[in-house]
Amino acid sequence: MTRLLHIEDVYKSYGDKLVLDNIDLTVSQGEFCTVVGPSGCGKSTLLRLILGQEEPSEGRIEIKGQQGALPDRTRGIVYQRYTLFAHKTVLENVMLGRTLTEGQWWNPWYRNKSHVEEAMEFLRRVRLEDAAGKYPHELSGGMQQRAAIAQALIMRPPILLMDEPFGALDPDTRSDLQLYLLELWEKEKLTIFFVTHDMQEACFLGTRLLVLSQYYSDDRGMGADVKRGGKIVSDHALPKMATSTEVMNSEAFRALIEQVKKEGFDPDFRQHVKDFNLKHPDSFQTLLQSEYNAGQ
Repeated sequence: MTRLLHIEDVYKSYGDKLVLDNIDLTVSQGEFCTVVGPSGCGKSTLLRLILGQEEPSEGRIEIKGQQGALPDRTRGIVYQRYTLFAHKTVLENVMLGRTLTEGQWWNPWYRNKSHVEEAMEFLRRVRLEDAAGKYPHELSGGMQQRAAIAQALIMRPPILLMDEPFGALDPDTRSDLQLYLLELWEKEKLTIFFVTHDMQEACFLGTRLLVLSQYYSDDRGMGADVKRGGKIVSDHALPKMATSTEVMNSEAFRALIEQVKKEGFDPDFRQHVKDFNLKHPDSFQTLLQSEYNAGQ
């Protein structure tokens, strides 16, 4: 598979606070990566680094073999709160990326026929073609989020980043959009990087589950002066086919959730860096000697 994203030796600090600690990650085309971890582990920080909204303090991030830079068309983003303009129709919101690309954002009457046709095609894909002329306040929360997904997809980003995209929705709407996103992922051959706090959602949606945590140990000792940020403490390969929500009732599914909770969320477990569960074929780890002094 084609490697789309490569992260190596990445650290991120804010002043004296180390948030991300030597992150190594490779993501191939077509993967659906879900990311979970306890509060403060750096999930959203990692997403902002991939987006290009922030720069790493150290290390490198490559998108399609090129050094990551400011946000551009290689990465689309869908947030928890819908990125829709209240004064524009659904169609105009979905067309916005194309309009901005042509420098026509200032012209309320500008409509390139080919862009209209393209936007309508994406609205059909997210089942919103009948809402093209409506404004965001006329849509339900689930419909607004589908419009935001279409808004991101029309730019055809190689990587689609999603930051708690269903977190503000009611359970039924959330379940419907989870299944819809899986259908869209399979049909469009998307590469998705999906941050969530919901363990069931993460285990159900992903083909790859990344657990980011600050709860681990290494050979730097346990003193108060040792600064630790989040690391990828486990990397699970999951089934690659969209499936029924019934799988959530299986013993294997429940066992996976309990395993992930122990690996990343239990402050008393703290597995050593050499014992991280990094069995995914694309996993790799670059440890400093201070982190793992094998000669001792």
